[in-house]
Amino acid sequence: MDELNLLHADVCQALGDPKRLIILYALHQRPRHVSQLAADLQMPQPTISRHLQTLRNRHLVYAERDGAAVVYHLAEPRVIEVLDLMRLILRDSLARRTELVEAEN
Repeated sequence: MDELNLLHADVCQALGDPKRLIILYALHQRPRHVSQLAADLQMPQPTISRHLQTLRNRHLVYAERDGAAVVYHLAEPRVIEVLDLMRLILRDSLARRTELVEAEN
């Protein structure tokens, strides 16, 4: 049970915001500066920074100095595999719901 509590506290809560998921997918494509993420994702830089801090605290991303700037990297690429699997589960679930609704009509 302790492991499940840790999983929830560390990983699930970090993945609980769609903006953080978008940031993880973006960093999976390539490492970026905060300003690059903000421009690419069309989000305010303070919002990106706040979410990156959460992801750093959960060790899902890490920062690396590049002169005066900081470049963020995806620390755990397997999280993308997990997210992709969860998206497939969601698609299948939605398809089953649609089938049930259509069968009722």
